[in-house]
Amino acid sequence: MIYPNNFEHKLGFDEIRRLLKERCLSTLGKEKVDEIAFSTDADVINEWLAQVREFRRLQEEKDDFPMQYFFDVRQAIMRIRLENTHLEEDEVWDLRRSLETITNIVKYLNDAGEVIGDPVADMALAEYKYPALQRLTEGVMTFPAMIRRIDSILDKFGRIKDSASMTLASIRHELEKTQGSISRTLYTILHAAQKDGLVDKDAAPTMRDGRLVLPVAPSVKRRISGIVHDESATGKTVFIEPAEVVEANNKVRQLEAEERREVIRILTVFTDEVRPYVSDILNAYQLLAQIDLIHAKAEWARLTKAFEPIVNNLPYIDWIHAVHPLLQLSLEKKGEKVVPLDIRLQGDREPGRQGDKNIGRLLIISGPNAGGKSVCLKTVGLLQYMLQCGLPIPIGDRSMTGIFHHILIDIGDEQSIENDLSTYSSHLMNMKQMMRQANDKTLLLIDEFGSGTEPTIGGAIAEAMLKQFWKKQAFGVITTHYQNLKHFAEDHEGVVNGAMLYDRHEMQALFQLAIGQPGSSFAIEIARKTGIPEEVIKDASDIVGSDYIQSDKYLQDIVRDKRYWEGKRQTIHQHEKSLEHKINRYEDELNEIDRQRKEILRKAKEEAEELLRESNKKIENAIREIKEAQAEKERTRQIREELDSFKEQVADIDTRDNDEAIARKIRQIQERKERREKRKAEKNASTGSAPKDAAATATKKPTDNQPIAAGDTVRIKGLSSVGEVESTDGKMATVIFGGMKTKMRLERLEHAEKPKAQTTKAEERNNNIAGSYATVSRDTRDVIDNRKLNFRQDLDVRGMRGDEAINAVTYFIDDAILVGMPRVRILHGTGTGVLRQLIRQYLATIPNVKAYRDEHVQFGGAGITVVDLD
Repeated sequence: MIYPNNFEHKLGFDEIRRLLKERCLSTLGKEKVDEIAFSTDADVINEWLAQVREFRRLQEEKDDFPMQYFFDVRQAIMRIRLENTHLEEDEVWDLRRSLETITNIVKYLNDAGEVIGDPVADMALAEYKYPALQRLTEGVMTFPAMIRRIDSILDKFGRIKDSASMTLASIRHELEKTQGSISRTLYTILHAAQKDGLVDKDAAPTMRDGRLVLPVAPSVKRRISGIVHDESATGKTVFIEPAEVVEANNKVRQLEAEERREVIRILTVFTDEVRPYVSDILNAYQLLAQIDLIHAKAEWARLTKAFEPIVNNLPYIDWIHAVHPLLQLSLEKKGEKVVPLDIRLQGDREPGRQGDKNIGRLLIISGPNAGGKSVCLKTVGLLQYMLQCGLPIPIGDRSMTGIFHHILIDIGDEQSIENDLSTYSSHLMNMKQMMRQANDKTLLLIDEFGSGTEPTIGGAIAEAMLKQFWKKQAFGVITTHYQNLKHFAEDHEGVVNGAMLYDRHEMQALFQLAIGQPGSSFAIEIARKTGIPEEVIKDASDIVGSDYIQSDKYLQDIVRDKRYWEGKRQTIHQHEKSLEHKINRYEDELNEIDRQRKEILRKAKEEAEELLRESNKKIENAIREIKEAQAEKERTRQIREELDSFKEQVADIDTRDNDEAIARKIRQIQERKERREKRKAEKNASTGSAPKDAAATATKKPTDNQPIAAGDTVRIKGLSSVGEVESTDGKMATVIFGGMKTKMRLERLEHAEKPKAQTTKAEERNNNIAGSYATVSRDTRDVIDNRKLNFRQDLDVRGMRGDEAINAVTYFIDDAILVGMPRVRILHGTGTGVLRQLIRQYLATIPNVKAYRDEHVQFGGAGITVVDLD
């Protein structure tokens, strides 16, 4: 039950409906907005909210949902239920587009998912991406055949096609022919009249009453034989239909009438085809209406930053950062922000924080006037009503929501002159209705409880009524200034005090709700701020007594202290969060440092092992040399002992050692290696023998820093093909790859080692016989064949900058020369001709380019350069 009848107006829900209608695409959605109603079924409410939630997700993920045409043709469809009626052209056109939208929506929502198992046998197992929206399409019929039928009679502009019937085509052909004849005759007459000076030279035939006429001056109208049909507003021009075209114009009117009759006949035939499906079409339009309403709700949610919570089938409220949407929109226009509200109304059975003394079923809010008590009350009522109407509400995403079966309010002055009721009598009538309906699923919203009569008896009656609500375990938010109601909350479990905070120093309301203690009315402070004489304020304080003043002062101090400690608690909480974040960051950094340390130690040990292997090799070589020189056994033993000692030192290196110890051991190993090399060099110098690896040094390939010269072995950068440089000329080189000679830039080449030839004795003999022929590398041939297979003879550089185009042409010409292509084409376009000039200047510098010219005019002309290669 919702009480009273003007509930929506009192809370502002009628304004919510207006804002929703502004966001609808058609009258279909606007009618659905008017049908929005309060529900007490949690499953139904959750389904409504799921539809909005899925639609918003659909809009965020994709932008291809079919929302183009929302035309309401239900009145026309209902009209054709009667025989001998027909749809007009524009109605058929709107019908076609709206039916197409319905078809696309049904297809979109049913295709956005997958079916597990057999699509026919297991439709119950279908999984859709937007299940709540898909359920709206169940039972909705689509009309693809009707759309095709409309397309056969209407063109893309919504006009009846000439091909809709043979008769219509014939009529329109004859009509066009006759109108052309009239036009030619009129122009002949017009030119003759202009030649005779009867008509202005800039005059032209015009249309009056559906007939082509000539504009002439009144003074010469008798010199043109015909019928005067009209004259201009100034009377300076008359419109004459020449006698020569009267008969033809009559024929045009007749043909137009025949055309209209044929169009009506075609529309009537089509309407007869539509008539059996009237009910199905009207049902399909309900899908458009629902989608339009959901779209409006989604736009509303985006406007107010609302979301769609999960509604539990229990009566309770646990909201975080709830705001009044209309107040929010109003303040945003002024550049201000609304203060959010945290409120909880919960009983023993509801989920949440049982045992918390600051949570109860009834919340008694006190505080100064204009402090936000009524706004708090209306916020609770409006948001709960919106929620149970299936609308997204602006609350925090960690909020929890429930449902109530009754929402009863008593807000504002209900004085009724017609019923001879005073304000207080009206409040009592509301209280009587509330006490009758109140139960454990009722939400009561009472503003200024007990006001309107003598304070003492008013407060007593209010306390007695509050006790009845408490006994019936009703939920409610009640605002008051009465002290006895504040004390009632302290003495009854499930009733909680709340205060609207007030800054006593700044003398302004904070519009914040603090639950747990009553609030002061700050009457003395507000009176002093408004300029009431101090003498009056002192007399008032004396009248009310020092005890009341002191208790009110203590209450203000409690509120102030609670605000202070609440601020401290928030600050400490923020510092704890910040400290926790820093600790986690430091732990991550320490873990990363430890990982890097282990990695450094691992690499250091690998380096040491490499040094060991190298030293082992050199020592073994030294031992072999000693043996070959028939050295003493004692010398050999000493060398092996040094080797074993070296191995033990390297083995002692462990990743657990600190960095300095590892670095020291590695330095020792390197120093021993250097001393060993030095001794070996001195020995070689004393014996006059060259090192054994001198030959290897002599045959070592040139470094990449050395310039490429004739006879060097090279390869193309990025490729494995190896060739030999025959000669160099400036920045160009002639290279032989696998028996093929090519020219390319030196910057594209790099030094490479000669491939080792692996031949049998028979092959060696053959090579000696045929020494003039070089062995073709199989890898080189494979690379060249692969390049030739993938090579394209055309290069498109249109749209490139000059340097980009020259770079692309460079690689393109080099590849063409490599694969032996005799002719290629470069597409550069005409444009200003700058790109064409740059490319041709570059081609002139390439030795392998034999000639270049424009392509044949039939195949591109000056926009393409054809290049012939050696």
